[in-house]
Amino acid sequence: MIKKKLIVNAKKIDKFLINFLKNQTHSLLVRPMKYGVISGGKKIRSTIILDAGKMFNISEKKLINICAAVECIHSYSLIHDDLPCMDNDLIRRGKPSTHIKFGEASAVLAGSSLLTLAFEIIADKKYIISSNAKNEIVRNLASCSGHTGIAGGQELDLKFENKKKVLNEIIGMQKKKTGKLFNFCLYAVGVIANKNKKEKFFLSTLGEDIGLLFQLADDFLDNKGSKKLMGKPVKKDNKKGKSTLLSLMGEKKAYLYAFNLKKKILRKLQKHGKKAVNLINTIEFILERKF
Repeated sequence: MIKKKLIVNAKKIDKFLINFLKNQTHSLLVRPMKYGVISGGKKIRSTIILDAGKMFNISEKKLINICAAVECIHSYSLIHDDLPCMDNDLIRRGKPSTHIKFGEASAVLAGSSLLTLAFEIIADKKYIISSNAKNEIVRNLASCSGHTGIAGGQELDLKFENKKKVLNEIIGMQKKKTGKLFNFCLYAVGVIANKNKKEKFFLSTLGEDIGLLFQLADDFLDNKGSKKLMGKPVKKDNKKGKSTLLSLMGEKKAYLYAFNLKKKILRKLQKHGKKAVNLINTIEFILERKF
């Protein structure tokens, strides 16, 4: 059921992005951009957005631009993370990494172009939400994507390699590297739903917890997952000396931490009752996923 939902949602986002880019084919970077963002990955962040939208009766039409922007940001971060100067990964989503396929310079430029495309998608005049909502969404996305978010988290991830770090340092790094974009996913839904400051804060912190749970699941899969199912090499973290909760506390304690985090997330969603069923199902999938 959840796998089907992910596939259906991913196809919707891919279709939107293909349509959005169809008039921009004069750029040589469109091919590596499409290669990095379309027809690959679970696009689980988009599913989180759409699931959260159901809690507030928001139509998909009002959320599709947010979904596409998030996938552009996520794909930009992966293209750059895979570069030789960073994690130097050759395979991504079951195919050669963007820099292997198109060259390092083109990968850098395609990643940067996906980053800026995300803001173009939100600012698009055809996207009918209020100007104030657009401004707030753009401001929050910038905060979650740059040095206070994904980019800052990746910097910490690289700096923490082969160093002993304590629990709070690792959690802080992972909340930036992965959690901040999930934070944005739920925050943006709160903005479109016209929620107050307190509720938007609740949603953003909930999103950050979901992102941390996703990262923990990723770490477990790197340790014991299947290369074929993952579409990328496994057991990389240990080889590179990555600082993870798994390396800090061992498999059993790390899984218990993740399980308790999942329970905390589900408790927070109780107030939304049946409207949160879709999001609850996705969260259950996150920790137990095999890919």
